[in-house]
Amino acid sequence: MQGSRAAARYAKALLSLAKDKKVTREVNEDMSLINETIKNSDDLKAFLKSPVIKNTMKKNALLEIFKSINGVTSGLFAILIENNRLDILPLVAKEYNRLFNEMNGVQVAKVTTAIPLTPVLEIKIQQKVKELTGNEAKIENIIDESIIGGFILRVGDIQYNGSVSAQLTNLNRELKNNTHVSKLN
Repeated sequence: MQGSRAAARYAKALLSLAKDKKVTREVNEDMSLINETIKNSDDLKAFLKSPVIKNTMKKNALLEIFKSINGVTSGLFAILIENNRLDILPLVAKEYNRLFNEMNGVQVAKVTTAIPLTPVLEIKIQQKVKELTGNEAKIENIIDESIIGGFILRVGDIQYNGSVSAQLTNLNRELKNNTHVSKLN
């Protein structure tokens, strides 16, 4: 992904500064808010990427949208604007969250489901994560209707596929390999 190496460098520098100022948690919350806000607003994405809009206007808009952010976070806006890299702000935010979680020993479990997770399902997923890894994890839900039902769980390099589509694929493979069933065709 374009800009991801630069985003990683900015995120590392931001984490280092946040550690020095003892505001890593506050900046992490800011980065989560920024990431979610930009991800959910096509208008904001277009606004930040527009070469026509002046950087001072972009900075003022960001400071107005994110009024309650930490000074370290607002400093990031200034640095990205100064270096003409404001377009990678969402990548920096996401990478900072990842680095913060890694620093605090928090795993992120990516759970793909056909429908959004309910609190009951989240508890079951958390139990499965604990069974597979021995630890709890922060759950990130990805919606993909093609899995039909069930879920796909990914924690680090461990993957558990309990989706209906995977079960149907396995059943189809077993039926094709079963010599008694293939004679019926």
